[in-house]
Amino acid sequence: MENRHGLLVDACLTQADGHAERVAALHMIEPRADRLTAITLGADKAYDSEDFVNELRSMNVTPHVAQNTSGRSSVIDRRTTRHGGYAVSQRIRKRIEEAFGWIKTVAGQEKTSFRGRDRVAWAFTFTAAAYNLVRLPKLIAEAT
Repeated sequence: MENRHGLLVDACLTQADGHAERVAALHMIEPRADRLTAITLGADKAYDSEDFVNELRSMNVTPHVAQNTSGRSSVIDRRTTRHGGYAVSQRIRKRIEEAFGWIKTVAGQEKTSFRGRDRVAWAFTFTAAAYNLVRLPKLIAEAT
């Protein structure tokens, strides 16, 4: 998701196993990491793992991952959290949950009627595009 306007930039369906989501995030950010300007990636506590954060840093992407301090120390340290942009990113991060909420309730994807991973992935991507189309009139009205 692009934080400024809340538009979905990429969508990927994965098996929910706790690791595939991080791999998918790395694959989705990789083409955008080649830019000259610095980019950030916001994520929830499930992404606070050493391998994920180190891979982002090797791609020159600043990890704005929520700190998971429940019973352990977080990989996200002061070099990331001291900047004001980190706090802003954590506050805006809830917008992705709004998109998922819309996809599940309004678009009817809470329980898909499709069978097979490819068909479910297609429906999810199509619904994510529809979410962007629904957001556009509001964004255009704010711009004028």
